[in-house]
Amino acid sequence: MAKKSLKTLRQAQGFYPERGRRIKKGIFITFEGPEGCGKSTQAKLLYDYLKDLGYKCVLTREPGGTKAGEEIRQMLLHAKDIEISDLTELFLFEASRAQIAGEVITPELKDRKIVICDRFSDATLCYQGYGGKLPLETIGALNKISSRGLKPDITILLDLNVVTGLKRARIKGLDRMEKKDLDYHKRVRAGYLKLAANDPGRIKVISVRDTIGRTQGLVRQEVARVVR
Repeated sequence: MAKKSLKTLRQAQGFYPERGRRIKKGIFITFEGPEGCGKSTQAKLLYDYLKDLGYKCVLTREPGGTKAGEEIRQMLLHAKDIEISDLTELFLFEASRAQIAGEVITPELKDRKIVICDRFSDATLCYQGYGGKLPLETIGALNKISSRGLKPDITILLDLNVVTGLKRARIKGLDRMEKKDLDYHKRVRAGYLKLAANDPGRIKVISVRDTIGRTQGLVRQEVARVVR
């Protein structure tokens, strides 16, 4: 009875539980949002869920996801006693993206897998553009080059009040980006909401709920429209 109920629930969400199910083409899913929104947790939960349904999935992250990218990530987020200018920060994020797009995302999509990425090019527009006030036109051009033309099929934007999000982030210790001032993070969130308003077909805004499970349920409903 429990198995039947689970199958019924999955079908209601638009998924199908046959083991080893293949899709006709690769699907690219990204998670975005301000600090503390829980996107990494939600991305992992979705990855586990889709794998359990039999889909071939890859979970990765930006910056990072490759050996070169992880070295860049360490420098950007955790390196001490290193001054990084806004422009240098931008190029480092773009360099990490160029590597992961070529080494991981493009090949896995060609192999008809679902690729789930914790942040992608939208993050650079919002953090270095709206937050850091670097020219959006310049970032857009660099994003196009570094992403090798890749565009997510769907982007889950987890929205959360900035103050609440930063309080959550402090629990695990703040990284270099999280330590930026409150106004910066408010601009980042506003940037995300502006991108979503301009591209509602791709970017789906989900307000973070009081429990991880409730938020994940909404994530699955949005993703089902693309994966089924």
